Amino acid sequence: SHYSPITRTVNAQTGTTYTLVIGDAGDLVTMDNGSANTLTIPANSAVAFATGTQIDIINKGAGATTVTGASGVTLNGVSAGSGALNAQYAAVSIVKIATDTWLMLGAHAAVA
Repeated sequence: SHYSPITRTVNAQTGTTYTLVIGDAGDLVTMDNGSANTLTIPANSAVAFATGTQIDIINKGAGATTVTGASGVTLNGVSAGSGALNAQYAAVSIVKIATDTWLMLGAHAAVA
């Protein structure tokens, strides 16, 4: 049988705001707060993730997690777009497909 030795870091966030850092590339961020909370995808000029970077995000807490693009970041075709995860324990993946362009896949509402 084949064993894949990939162990991902879990970045457990408990506040109401978090902006991704370069060390989050390829990893999992959990957002665990009883109040509404926001995870921000920074502009490439602030944090230069490589194109093709994927980051998974889980709305672990009772408060709704919104993923939002910083100024200049396009998320699912929307400049500085935001989309809320659908429920507690809902999960999304975000994938950087160009310099300041990300796609969000998974259990989220429309990005506006």
